[in-house]
Amino acid sequence: SRRHKLYREELNLTSPAAPLPLRPEASWLQFHLGISRDGLYPRSSPAVNRLLRDMQDFTTISADYSQDEKALLGACDCSQIVKPSGVHLKLVLRFQDFGKAMFKPMRQKREEETPEDFFYFVDFQRHNAEIAAFHLDRILDFRRVPPTVGRLINVTKEILEVTKNEILQSVFFVSPASNVCFFAKCPYMCKTEYAVCGNPHLLEGSLSAFLPSLNLAPRLSIPNPWIRSYSFDGKEEWEVNPLYCNTVREIYPYSNGNRLLNIIDMAIFDFLIGNMDRHHYEMFTKFGDDGFLLHLDNARGFGRHSHDETSILAPLSQCCTIKRTTLLRLQLLAEPEYRLSDVMRESLLQDRLAPVLTEPHLLALDRRLQLILEAVRKCIDTYGEAKVVANDTMQAEAPASDRAKPTT
Repeated sequence: SRRHKLYREELNLTSPAAPLPLRPEASWLQFHLGISRDGLYPRSSPAVNRLLRDMQDFTTISADYSQDEKALLGACDCSQIVKPSGVHLKLVLRFQDFGKAMFKPMRQKREEETPEDFFYFVDFQRHNAEIAAFHLDRILDFRRVPPTVGRLINVTKEILEVTKNEILQSVFFVSPASNVCFFAKCPYMCKTEYAVCGNPHLLEGSLSAFLPSLNLAPRLSIPNPWIRSYSFDGKEEWEVNPLYCNTVREIYPYSNGNRLLNIIDMAIFDFLIGNMDRHHYEMFTKFGDDGFLLHLDNARGFGRHSHDETSILAPLSQCCTIKRTTLLRLQLLAEPEYRLSDVMRESLLQDRLAPVLTEPHLLALDRRLQLILEAVRKCIDTYGEAKVVANDTMQAEAPASDRAKPTT
């Protein structure tokens, strides 16, 4: 910390300019005001498109650890960590107009696959997976992933020189290759060899827009009924009992309403990206028990294009039900003229870090889509279409009372 203060004095650095006054037309605010019971944003939302551009272009005015990392700093014995690496390293970056985004730095090259022997809960987190997950979620018309973009961050000017957190300041160093690097403190990593480094200052990363604060828009975090065992031995009931869904259907809120159908939507999304780590899901309390599920923290997706983890589809294959709107969208994306890999490829070209995914990952989406449709066909053959395909209707635009309201 003392060295950092001397460094700033030697360079005669001054504090960043004060944030601009909040403008009603700010993309961050318009994104928050557009959240409804139908999703995080309306289809073809101009506010989201502006927000994506602003996250790519706006100047960083502060950087800090996220709240969960602050709570855990120093609260563990690093020798007890299963895999002593900084797979969770992330920072909160603030921009002008009160914008705020979660920054996850690049830890793996795009062509690197997750090693076969890795457990899902010690897998790397990938910045490009966060970006690709947002695009896929939008293509599927779920609109449950916060807007996310890729950006080249100057770690010196846009993190080190604007942070006021002395712990964050203290973990910066210059590598033998003259690159500026930083690393996380306990409990995520304690060694400089697990740092992330610029080249020499620029570092790729993903920026995910923050949701409204919990004070303004409270959320619930709920355990996934199909949670995995986070240990090296033992299995959860759903992994050994093919009739597990019958038990889930007897438990409120999965016994009626859309909650179970939303869980299956989430499982389909996770299967497409290869994410095995969906231990919890979040919901806005404002929209009640039938509100949509937020698809947050997708950085463990797109790890192995060569492997399809069909156990992720357990909610679909065990419950044998799916929304008609979801099925119709999947069937459309299986048509040659609307092939999912082609639509994703075109969508990802909009990001400045393109190509975001390698070609094998794009082609894996088509293969996994066929596996989903095959699972639905098996269910229909067994139980009939009327019992498998739920006739959900496209809800009308949410009333004004269901929308966020600006406060003074």
